[in-house]
Amino acid sequence: MSMSRIPLEQLPTGIRRAIADKTGAVHQAATALGGVNSGIASVLETESGRVFVKGIPTDHPQVGAQRREAAIAPHLPASCPRLYWHLELDGWSLLGYEVVDGRHADYAPDSPDLPLVEAALTELQAVTAPAGIEIKDAADRWADYAPPGTLQYFSGDTLLHTDFARDNVLIVGKQARLVDWAWPTRGAAWIDPGALTLRLMDSGHPVEDAIAFAGRFPSWRDAEPEALAAFGAATSALWREIAAEDGTPWKQGMAKQAVTLGHILGAPTRVHRDGGRSSSR
Repeated sequence: MSMSRIPLEQLPTGIRRAIADKTGAVHQAATALGGVNSGIASVLETESGRVFVKGIPTDHPQVGAQRREAAIAPHLPASCPRLYWHLELDGWSLLGYEVVDGRHADYAPDSPDLPLVEAALTELQAVTAPAGIEIKDAADRWADYAPPGTLQYFSGDTLLHTDFARDNVLIVGKQARLVDWAWPTRGAAWIDPGALTLRLMDSGHPVEDAIAFAGRFPSWRDAEPEALAAFGAATSALWREIAAEDGTPWKQGMAKQAVTLGHILGAPTRVHRDGGRSSSR
């Protein structure tokens, strides 16, 4: 659900005062472009430096996702923007983040960004999902889409991002930074390389090359072929449902790619643990 975005100046005085208590005097506030899930998204020039503030009303259905994002922030690797503070008052939930000036990652074949994306995901693959924070379990997230009897393959204790859309990966200098942690998930480590595979296909990689890229991650190489086949089937089912509900061309395109990925991963003689490559190489 998208929402209309308002400038910082339209927030209640009490909230603006609370922000200033965190940052020092606010000299300038520029509303950020892009994104649809924040009622407030502004870059502030303040006495203590630049801060990115995003927020939504506390009665909005997505406030739970924003609270999860705040809870998970201290546990994220260094490639993720730092959360400075989380405020809830006067009907608003607000997050104050480190400003990340970057461009969206380029996933095209042979892009120089790909090794940077690989490095960021490699770092994340080593992070265990923290106990005591209520985040989604992968088996629950894919329960409606995975083939019967396969949900155990999705279970694990790795912290997953799961959404590698290009605008969630910002390139800053020689580093890829993972942003938008609204859906942190606890599950099998190979799921994130799998999620990235579909985005690579959508950016022009042949399916075999995209799967080979996933094979750079030990979690994918070590996964049971049955687990990868289950992921392919679940991803195909999920994107077919999304495309059926919304005919937007990019969603239709993702659904077609997901069906192709599911077909390849489900072919019993074609998926191997040694790099996740197809046997047709």
